[in-house]
Amino acid sequence: MLAQDEIILIVDKDNNETGSAPRHEMRARGLPHRAAYILVFNSKDELFVQKRTMNKDIYPNYYDIAAGGVVLAGESYDESAVRELEEELGIRDTPLIPHFTFCHEDGSNLVWGRVYSCTYDGGMILQEEEIESGFFMTPEKVLALSEKEPFTPDGIYVLKRYLRRKVKG
Repeated sequence: MLAQDEIILIVDKDNNETGSAPRHEMRARGLPHRAAYILVFNSKDELFVQKRTMNKDIYPNYYDIAAGGVVLAGESYDESAVRELEEELGIRDTPLIPHFTFCHEDGSNLVWGRVYSCTYDGGMILQEEEIESGFFMTPEKVLALSEKEPFTPDGIYVLKRYLRRKVKG
């Protein structure tokens, strides 16, 4: 199935499930939806940063700090996170730690996201339709790079909030 034809879980502005729609319709109509965000760290506490391909339906050719994507109809946040991590990076059977849920609105994109993290030092298989390249770097260097290069705005929000929570303990 093509990404544009995936059936996406649609929610209202309060994150209550309201139905489903094909991805292309969700984007065209700016329908609120859910997404899973997975921060992938290595054992040196460096974060995996990916460069999105030009054919992404939102933020093409931007850097992104999270693996993940939209929650499909009939799927939970947890199921989406596991599926997306395997599809995008080839990572499976790795424990995910849930952190927080948030709402992000950017133009016609309203997404309710749930953030997870994991530690992973193995090899990755990048999904060529979605990821052009990727590399590990410290979160501080990621934030500095985001001042010079285009990063997904929801991803930068997630990283800053995650780091604030980590400092507070």
